Amino acid sequence: MKFVDYDLIIKAGRLFCAKNNIDGPGSVAIKDGKIVSINEQITTGTEKVLEFPNSVLLPGFVDLHTHPAPSNWKYGIDPDKFILTRGTTTILSQGDAGANNWSLYKDNIISKSNIRIRMALSPSINGEEYAHPVYANLEDLDIKACVETVKQDDELIWGIAVNVAYSCCAGHDPKNIMDTVLEMALQTDKPILYGVRWDPFDWSIDEQLSLLRPNDVVTYSFHIGPGGLAPSRKVEKAAWQAKENGILFDIGHGMSSFNFEVAETAIREGFLPDTISTDFYFKHATSLPKHDMPRTISKLIAAGMDETDAFERSTIRPAEVLGLSESIGSLTVGSIADLAIIKWNPDADPLIDVNGNQRSGGCWEPEFTVKGGEFINDPSKT
Repeated sequence: MKFVDYDLIIKAGRLFCAKNNIDGPGSVAIKDGKIVSINEQITTGTEKVLEFPNSVLLPGFVDLHTHPAPSNWKYGIDPDKFILTRGTTTILSQGDAGANNWSLYKDNIISKSNIRIRMALSPSINGEEYAHPVYANLEDLDIKACVETVKQDDELIWGIAVNVAYSCCAGHDPKNIMDTVLEMALQTDKPILYGVRWDPFDWSIDEQLSLLRPNDVVTYSFHIGPGGLAPSRKVEKAAWQAKENGILFDIGHGMSSFNFEVAETAIREGFLPDTISTDFYFKHATSLPKHDMPRTISKLIAAGMDETDAFERSTIRPAEVLGLSESIGSLTVGSIADLAIIKWNPDADPLIDVNGNQRSGGCWEPEFTVKGGEFINDPSKT
């Protein structure tokens, strides 16, 4: 036993970390914003020792599909107010900014937010700033401007985001748009965050997936109907082949992209998503029950996913995808003290998918978030 003066010690009835195979009661000690001890027997001079005997302490959640942006932008949400407070400490923007407004976005959203933000840059120079379809004007898909912007901020820009839905393409051929995005990805050596096309069903999922490369990420994976991954209650062969080829699959729940029957089919067959994400945007700010990562995780568990798999795919796995796993996504000595404290509520409102289907039985709910060693406000007050 040793004496150390830490800034904070958190004790929980259960610690979970997929990277280090931690799953049981324990404690985490924090100093100068970093994790400095896990499960050691310590006599401490610190006055701040917090105990959560009925809760789970995990690495802060990492969400690969969100819309942090100014409130007057198309999908924009205040990420510190609505996302950070509910257990998520790192997020990826799905194309909110493009080459023209990247500097403004970086200075006013990334730099001024407590939550950690990375960007999947829009191929359109204006991103999702305006209400019209993002690819309404094909002249806005500027390869040179995109490449120069990525080179300018390589660490903050993770990849290129494209959504080939009809509502985004404004009647233009999605194949031509995708050709441009592939060239951008090639010239920047960046992965693609790909939103599949399903309505109208005019482009087969086989053809879409065949264009993607290893480490590209498909979002909206558990949408129901033609163009989805399991339109006939069986996972498409093309999806299995894509996964075998190293293409990753993400949830991207949102308002239209998570169906229990599709999730149950995929999980039953062993087709697990690589990452779990919320697609949180402004419509979720007033939604009830609250839309967040713990509730989305709970839906995957209700659909048959093992709880430990769901925790892994919302912490270390997306951190690895972002290239940040050395500093976040795990309970590791020396890593940044980004933590989520969640508690099981057996009497929670039923879990509801985007088509109104319900599953009951309880839900994980956020209690507190720790970002860089500092406690964030109680989520029940947001």
